[in-house]
Amino acid sequence: MEQKIRVASVEEIDLRGARTFRLGEIEIAVFRLDDGSIKALENRCPHKGGKLSEGMVCGTKVHCPLHDWKIDLANGLVQAPDDGCVTTFQTETDDSGSVYVILEKEMLQPASGS
Repeated sequence: MEQKIRVASVEEIDLRGARTFRLGEIEIAVFRLDDGSIKALENRCPHKGGKLSEGMVCGTKVHCPLHDWKIDLANGLVQAPDDGCVTTFQTETDDSGSVYVILEKEMLQPASGS
């Protein structure tokens, strides 16, 4: 089971920019790339927790604003020589320009023990 959450319209996301929204305790950043594609990932660098939505988008990567770690927006992998990964989320845009983040069942259920 999955759920689509409307997060913005394409026009509300600047080119090479980001918008953020909260899903429980997770903040998600939604980026609009030069080619018009939309990517979404957790808004937290795995290094020191920098807000990726405040970083510079270059091509298909975002640079963390704290220490310039480069994170691939397609798969969340940190570029070598640094190491790590950020959770990514599937996105969808409809004919009206609405942008959706698609959440898997695991993301919709509260964590056990909370």
